[in-house]
Parts: sequence; structure tokens; C-alpha cells
Amino acid sequence: MLFEDLSLSKSIQKAVFEEGYLNPTPIQEKSIPIVLAGRDLIGCAQTGTGKTAAFAIPIIHQLHRIVGSSKKAKQIRALIVTPTRELAVQIGQSFDTYSKYTNLTQLTIFGGVSQNPQVDALKNGVDVLVATPGRLLDLQKQGFLDLNHLHTLVLDEADQMLDMGFINDVKKIVKLTPKNRQTLLFSATMPLAIRELAEMFLQDPEKVEVSPVSSTAENVEQRIYFVDKTEKRNLLYHLIKNENLSNVLVFSRTKHGADNVVKALRKKDIPAEAIHGDKSQNARQRVLDAFKNKEVGVLVATDIAARGIDIDQLPYVINFDLPNIPETYVHRIGRTGRAGNGGIAISFCGKDEEPYWKDIKKLIKVDVKIITDHPYPWHAGSPEAGEKPKNSNRSGGAHKSRKSSASKQNKKRWY
Repeated sequence: MLFEDLSLSKSIQKAVFEEGYLNPTPIQEKSIPIVLAGRDLIGCAQTGTGKTAAFAIPIIHQLHRIVGSSKKAKQIRALIVTPTRELAVQIGQSFDTYSKYTNLTQLTIFGGVSQNPQVDALKNGVDVLVATPGRLLDLQKQGFLDLNHLHTLVLDEADQMLDMGFINDVKKIVKLTPKNRQTLLFSATMPLAIRELAEMFLQDPEKVEVSPVSSTAENVEQRIYFVDKTEKRNLLYHLIKNENLSNVLVFSRTKHGADNVVKALRKKDIPAEAIHGDKSQNARQRVLDAFKNKEVGVLVATDIAARGIDIDQLPYVINFDLPNIPETYVHRIGRTGRAGNGGIAISFCGKDEEPYWKDIKKLIKVDVKIITDHPYPWHAGSPEAGEKPKNSNRSGGAHKSRKSSASKQNKKRWY
């Protein structure tokens, strides 16, 4: 299928063509006709599949028909709610790109910056509003928002809004909108709380699922290192230095862990920055821009902060800490190998993380390459990696000792 087969206005077709889009991605091909038909939609797709265009393009088509060349004051007719500033900025830029040959206007609002420019823009009137939950509710309480004319509501990255504690804010926002609105919910995963939210606020929705969450991109080479937990930072430095890695996105489970990894790399003269929820919005944007411009070679991020990172040619993703939720692994490594490019996803597995790795393998059903030739393996050896326990004494007594040690080790396992 081609974009020109989707019955879109010529203004949108022109903008899309100039961006080099010829064929819609699967999520776009399935979602756009549903949105154009005015149906509510639940879309489940992993990162990098083109979700933003899947809702932005048909919304622009609808609003362009509704607003036309009207000279009347603009009113908010589409609202996109998303969890982070980075995501909001990306979505706003997409709306600007796809609507550049229409007279539609969009505004992106988020916290952490002065509200005055945002308020001034709202007073002038906008057609599309992209917002993070906190700033949206704050401006609504102050009387600067009127959602009574809303045509379409989009809840984007719903699972992350749940993880970040925004679920009650989302419920408040939905109640501020007209009951006859069109509602689109997009999420990378569908936990029970998200399904309940969909049942509460969507009317007879169509469901679209593309690239199930268990699948990993075929053009991403996956590697696993079984490494002593205390040596992970040394292994990271070893790989960056010996394999000359650059433009590396490193995932840490915690904010404190991300900061510590950055400190360790900087001590060895590796330019690195961290991005997580404790950083101010402006600081996060500066770091992200520096990474995109290749001024910083290593970006260490937590999962929530990384949802706002959209870089087509990101060659390396490293799981410094394995996630305890298997689906998160898929989303992490989906940051590389995008837009037809190849990528390498490297994971470090400490002894305490072996249960996480077993769960990940069950989900992805892929044979991941095990790297045993590195200087920092588990001291007791990895059964999966095929390594033998280290012991310099070769006597019969030593053999007995190894057997006894292995038996004790097995008793200590978490699984």
C-alpha cells in the first residue's frame, strides 16, 4: 500500500511525500483508516513503529476538513496527552511537519518552564494541543483551557503514564472532554490497568496490534555478557574503549545508578551524560541535543526518560542493568535498528539478574549470542555461557571441592 491509497488530502500527501514517506508502516496502514472513519482505537505497538504518524496524519486530515480556511477564532479540537516533555516535543514537531500545507496550528505545553508563553499562545487560539498531564491540569485549573470543542483525544504511551503515576491525572483530563469525542489510546504494552482505562473511556474501540511486544527487530544483533556484578562498569569501559563504540545508549534501572555509571566513565575520560526524572526539563533537553549532535558519546538513561529519545541512526544499546519486566527489554533494544538501519544490543547479566534473563528469553524466543571472551565473568562461572569454575589446584581433592562448591552454589540460586 502507498500513502496515496489512504484517501488523504493533497496538502497532507504533499507534506508526507516531502518527508520521504511512500509506504505506511503496518501500524499506520491499519490505524489511519479507522481514525478517518471516526472510530475509537486501541493501538498496541512497540517503539519505532510509526505510532505518531498513525494518529497525527488522520487527525490533521479531519481537522483540515472541519476548520478549512475559516477565519473564526481557533479552538482546541485535538488533544494529545503524553507522559514526558521529550515525547511532547517530538509529537508537536510531527504535527508541524505533516500539517505545514494546512492552516492548522499546534501548541506543545509541559512543565518545568515558564507558563507565560504557553498561556499567550492559548489565548491566540490553537487547533491541536500536545501536553503533559501536570501542566495541562494546572493551566485548566487557572482557566486558560477550553476543551468543550474537542473532536479527538489521544492518550499516547499510556503504559508509561501508568508507570509514572499519571493515571489519576489522565482520568481527570478525560472527564474534562466532551462525551462524544473520538478517543485513541496507544500503548507499547497492555497491562490490566490500561485495559480497564480503555474500557472506561473508549466506545466500542477497534483494536490494532502490530509487531507483538515479544518480537525484537530482525536487524538488531543481540549479545549477552554474563558479568560479575561489581565489574559491570569496567566491562562497559572495556567495550567502549576496545571496540571503539560511540553513540551508545546505556540503560540503567535507577537514577542513582545512571549517575554512578556516568561518574565512572568520566573518570576514564569517556564523555558521558545521564538523563532521568531528577534532571530538570531544560537539562534533559540539553543533554539529549548534545547526544543527538554527537557532542556526547554515551548517554545513560532510565527507561522512562528514554521514551523521549527518537534517533534513527542509533548504533548501540547497552543494558547495563537487565530490566525485571521482559517487555521492557524489547522496548529498550528497539531504540536501535530503526528506519531500516542495523544495530547492536548488548546486555550485561549479573548473577542476581539471571532470573530476569530467563524470563526475557522465554518472551523473545531468540537465540542471543553469548559472549564468553571477556575479562569480567561471574566468579563461579555461568552454566549458560559454558564456563568452568576457576580453580588452580588440579588434584583430586580440588575436584571434590569444586563439586561441593557447585552444589552449594546451586542451592543458592533464586530459581
